[in-house]
Amino acid sequence: MRVFVAGATGAVGSRLVPLLVAAGHEVTGISRTRAGAERIGGLGATGVRADVLDADAVRRAVLAAAPEAVVHQLTDLSGADGAANGRIRREGTRHLVDAAKEAGVRRIVAQSISWAYAPGEAPAAEAVPLDDTADQPRAGMVAAVRALEETVAEVETAVVLRYGLLYGPGTWYAPGGAVAAALAGDPSVPFLGSTVANDAVSSFVHVADAAGAALAALDWPGGPVNIVDDEPAPARVWLPALAEALGVPAPGPVTGRQEWQRGALNALARGRGWRPGWPTWRTGFAARRETA
Repeated sequence: MRVFVAGATGAVGSRLVPLLVAAGHEVTGISRTRAGAERIGGLGATGVRADVLDADAVRRAVLAAAPEAVVHQLTDLSGADGAANGRIRREGTRHLVDAAKEAGVRRIVAQSISWAYAPGEAPAAEAVPLDDTADQPRAGMVAAVRALEETVAEVETAVVLRYGLLYGPGTWYAPGGAVAAALAGDPSVPFLGSTVANDAVSSFVHVADAAGAALAALDWPGGPVNIVDDEPAPARVWLPALAEALGVPAPGPVTGRQEWQRGALNALARGRGWRPGWPTWRTGFAARRETA
């Protein structure tokens, strides 16, 4: 299959491209920089330089690749800038879908998130609606996620992968990453909402498992699917384990959570045959796995 990957040099995309190539797919990936395009070429794919916020550049790249499927792994997370990431979800997705439709693409696999669900007590399954009760800044984030998911749904078969919190190499949760710096007390690190050991429940997924799900999703029916590990857990449980693995101080436990901080369930993905290599963050954090 000819597969076009947007976000091919990111934490998930850089692991997905070799999986696609190994599976026999003909892969084209885009990067906004020449160096990124060269890295894609080094992974066995065709690297193309294009900025997803440039509609004409995206159109040219997609039409030239003539893909049978598009994989959307676009984010802008390096600066913890919610507005920039929201713009990618809205405008970048719009440009990619418009180009895909013009090229006759009938399948798209897109990265979304599993913490945009409406408030509740138990971890959320896919039938739970997205949160329309939130105040800012969460409301803006959820609106951008909704725009992304509604836009990709214009393609005939759209699989929306609602990832848990990504950990592993290249993420905020990696050794030497932003969360480690925040836990160590670095005042220059933006507050990530990830350093309070309270009752807020989160679901995680290792980047290698996220990439594996994106590969598998090329054969899945459309709709949203939570891609999370088997153990949603409160921060007062998982944060000390992460701090120990990172070799930084652990914050003391406190009580309280927002009602939307509920985690997510992976029964649907498991029912489709997906099996995380790291079924729990407990072993994933401790292993510090550096390769996909």
